Amino acid sequence: MRTVSRRVTLRRADLDGAACGAPAEIVEALRGRDTVTVVLEHRVKGITAIREVFEAGLRQDDDGWRFTGITWPSDLRTGMRVTVTWQAGRDAVVMRTRTLEDPLRIDGVNYYHEYDPEVVTRDFVPGASNRGAVLNAVRRLGRVFSDGSAVFPEPALARQAGLGRGAKGAFLLKNAVEQLIREGYVTRVEGSVDPAGQPAYPAVAGGEPVDLLFYAPLVEPAPHPDEDAETGGEHHERREHWVKGFIRKLPPGAQPSEKQLSAYQRALENEQIDETLEPGYTYVKKHHRHG
Repeated sequence: MRTVSRRVTLRRADLDGAACGAPAEIVEALRGRDTVTVVLEHRVKGITAIREVFEAGLRQDDDGWRFTGITWPSDLRTGMRVTVTWQAGRDAVVMRTRTLEDPLRIDGVNYYHEYDPEVVTRDFVPGASNRGAVLNAVRRLGRVFSDGSAVFPEPALARQAGLGRGAKGAFLLKNAVEQLIREGYVTRVEGSVDPAGQPAYPAVAGGEPVDLLFYAPLVEPAPHPDEDAETGGEHHERREHWVKGFIRKLPPGAQPSEKQLSAYQRALENEQIDETLEPGYTYVKKHHRHG
């Protein structure tokens, strides 16, 4: 009996639009039906098993075929993967999420299930601030790597960040970039761009040298769901607050500055941190972060 099973990545548009990409092999077998029975098997926050049944539509749009009419559980996040399975002779399409062995917190948002780091970076929704506009350009318009890190040519920010032109725009942009660097969201590195403006890091031979902003997601263990409820939930980072010092990934080949190493040593001596500073990582000291 023929079985088709494919991994599909959920994007923000899918979660907002109650939809899921439909693998071509399944569409071939089911197209023409008014509705398709879809069974969702999921563990809420990686713990509580649920099984929900939907009479879904099968529609084609600009992005291809999609199952529609699926009410996604509230703990699903953009970039999460589902396995879509259909077996010949059976009416139902089964969608399953796969729980992470250890839940993760990515830039303050908890992930309890397997995900695609590139999509998590690309589907970023910025806050209503100048720094949010700059981070949006880096994450959505930059070159994104398989681990979710991204690079963007700093000279192109004036055109893409939308902070205005002239001296005022340049002032706002400079402040926003420096704030993101200070908060540990981005690092300035030397790279290159090709004739089409595509950035590369490290720089490649024949490319035009340029300063890049390098973003690396802050990935850390997530608290137990019960602990998370007690500490204010997943989106505390969007409000104005103090952020304690933390370890963050550097671009490949980069090293922490003497200033960062000194701050790390002081934090160790004052028992503010107990993590080892491995090669390829830096220390971001305690700072005030705006939402």
